[in-house]
Amino acid sequence: MAQSEVARLRQQMTLEYQAAQRALESVAMTAQHVFITKRMENMSAMRDELARQVGEEAATRMLCEACGTGETENQTEEKSTT
Repeated sequence: MAQSEVARLRQQMTLEYQAAQRALESVAMTAQHVFITKRMENMSAMRDELARQVGEEAATRMLCEACGTGETENQTEEKSTT
């Protein structure tokens, strides 16, 4: 997979997560669970596609980074050098 495709999937996962977060915090939105579930399903499909291209571990790390819950690549590199 070309680097640009990996970058596109990573960006899309981040956007899906942000959309789900906004829906969760929104008072006015109806059927939030349907909207949020769809965002999470989309992210899962993108993670699966990434796993086929870059491996399970890297894909999971990218998903966590997209959700703001994982270490960044810089943090991982810092740990490996210490």
